[in-house]
Order: sequence, then C-alpha cells, then structure tokens
Amino acid sequence: MRFDSVRAGLDATAFASLPGSEAQGAMAPRPRRFWVPGVIPAEARPAAGLALLYPRDGNATLLLTVRAARLAHHRGQVSLPGGAVEAGEAIEDAALREAHEEIGLEPTAVHVLGRLTPLHIPVSGYVLYPVVAVARSTPAVIPCAREVERIVEADLGALAGGSILRVEERERDGYAMTVPYFELDGAKLWGATAMVVAELLALLGARVNPWR
Repeated sequence: MRFDSVRAGLDATAFASLPGSEAQGAMAPRPRRFWVPGVIPAEARPAAGLALLYPRDGNATLLLTVRAARLAHHRGQVSLPGGAVEAGEAIEDAALREAHEEIGLEPTAVHVLGRLTPLHIPVSGYVLYPVVAVARSTPAVIPCAREVERIVEADLGALAGGSILRVEERERDGYAMTVPYFELDGAKLWGATAMVVAELLALLGARVNPWR
C-alpha cells in the first residue's frame, strides 16, 4: 500500500463509519473467552494506543513495539505504543504522551486523524482506544528500555496481503484456543493489537481472513 493512497483514504468521512467489532473479530482467538464484541464494561479502565503510519520507501508503514519482559501486562507482546489514560486527560493526548515516553516520539511530528473502535481487553481490564496518526517521514524514535524491547516496522501492504497470516493452537489457563497472528520480523502480532490492525485494514478496504 502506498502511503499517499493510505493517507488520502483516511479522511474524516472514513472515521465516521467504522468497520467495528466485526472487523476486529477476524483476528480474535477462538473460542472468544470473555470478550463480547461491541461491549465495554462500565468498570473497564481507559487506555490509549497510537497507530502511527508513515512512509518507508513510499510504502505505508505501521510502527509497533515489542513490550519489555519486565512489564506487568502483555510482556513480550507486539503492541501499539500506549498505556493508561490519566484522570482528565484526552484520549489523543494520552496516546501521544505514552508514545513519547515509550519511544521518544515528538508529538509535534505527527498528525492525529481519528479513532478506531474501542476494544475491551478482559485479561487486563482495560478498554483500548486506538488513535490513528500519520507522520510525513520516518519518525526519529528511541525505545525506552524499561518499557520497550525493540521497535517493529510493519509494512501495511504485507499485513493486508495475507502472506504473513498464521494460525496456531495454544493453551491458556487450562483452555485450548486457536490464535490467529501476523508473523513479523521474528515476532507474533496477535491479540488486541492484531484486532486493532484488522479494523484499520478494513477501514482501508482490505479485510483479513486467517480462517480460510
């Protein structure tokens, strides 16, 4: 996917009609334990994640992180830069603040476009608000070792194309489940972040289907 085409497709009208939980569900593990599509429990704590797109050799690239092994939740997983929203803080401000703390991203270097559908994450008790933003060029970032093991750049065309889609069997808390994921530079993009990516791709007209 060329960056200019992706940027043009992510205008205000695109965010007015989101693909929602149907698109998210394509990358949800099966069976869907505890996650109810479209339902946000009142007690869920808000978190913000930054889906930052920028050009790399003219192609649209999504910035992701591998979370540090010492973190309390989702350690070692591929994730969007982000974290908990502080009291009185706007979702967009939280996403930019967390990205600055985790990877040194300067908020002035990006332009926020809109939000994707909120996603409840039962295992951590958070509701994730994905914020989509763009940068005109590859951003200067440095991972904070306390929170980020490394940065992964994902080519949006590869994510949409299906060639890096995988499915595997896992066991968690004594339950067997089938987990879809994207194979990225030796890391597996699965779970909530993969579900967010699935909706972003659907918004651009590229629905993924790992279950074929």
